[in-house]
Amino acid sequence: MTALATGACVVTGAASGIGRALAGAFAAEGMPVVLSDVNQPLVEEAARELTAQGVECVASAVDVSDAAAVERLADHAFAQFGRVSVVCNNAGVSTMGKQWEIGIEDWDWVIGVCLRGVVNGVRSFVPRMLAQGGPAHVVNTASMGGLLTSPFIGPYAAAKHAVVGLSKGLRAELAGTEVGVSVVCPGMVRTPILEGMRAHMEHTGTGQGEEARFLFDALERGLVTGMPADVAAGIIVRAVKDDQFWVLPNGAVHLPSVQADFEEMLAGDGAN
Repeated sequence: MTALATGACVVTGAASGIGRALAGAFAAEGMPVVLSDVNQPLVEEAARELTAQGVECVASAVDVSDAAAVERLADHAFAQFGRVSVVCNNAGVSTMGKQWEIGIEDWDWVIGVCLRGVVNGVRSFVPRMLAQGGPAHVVNTASMGGLLTSPFIGPYAAAKHAVVGLSKGLRAELAGTEVGVSVVCPGMVRTPILEGMRAHMEHTGTGQGEEARFLFDALERGLVTGMPADVAAGIIVRAVKDDQFWVLPNGAVHLPSVQADFEEMLAGDGAN
């Protein structure tokens, strides 16, 4: 029996992108779904679409950086469905700029959503999953940016590296229980995050010059070569079924760079 056999699935960042695709993919497995996002109109729209397809689901407007709000989300999910078998700590945001020029408010915003959102999800859902007994699974969305990094995304890279480390520790802590863990490190996926970064930059007047050119180039490449979000979601669902920890939806493109990073690290091990 897998975590998909019983109980509901909770997805944060479910209004768009990978989160919305995950909600649909787990619903296709017969699971009721709790869709959570800070964007209330969009997450309610996503829930209406699933409801029209016959899916049992509810929408909840939640800022995952707020521990009390995530605790309320867990209370609501367990009260509504009795069991939660899968929680996808997926919400993410980013900004762009040189690390020393990014305002502390933007640092707090990105780390609050991308890292503290995962921390809050783990703290609110894992104890309940352990107490309910039976198979369950935690899916933490990191990024290929949690294994590698690029210029101008310091807060995002820092948060996603932390999510990878947090997830590795969580797997060790849950060893011997029926609660599994997956850490998802996607590369380029067709989601609105880059468009959100551009809108944020335009709103704040930050990220001019080379940062803007870097972002626009990434947008163009992503629209052409990025993996569709529903394909990434399907890979993640299969990983949960197989109790697979590392999930790299388009990792083959990036693994040579990951290997090069480790070779550089080993070469600088202090023996020289």
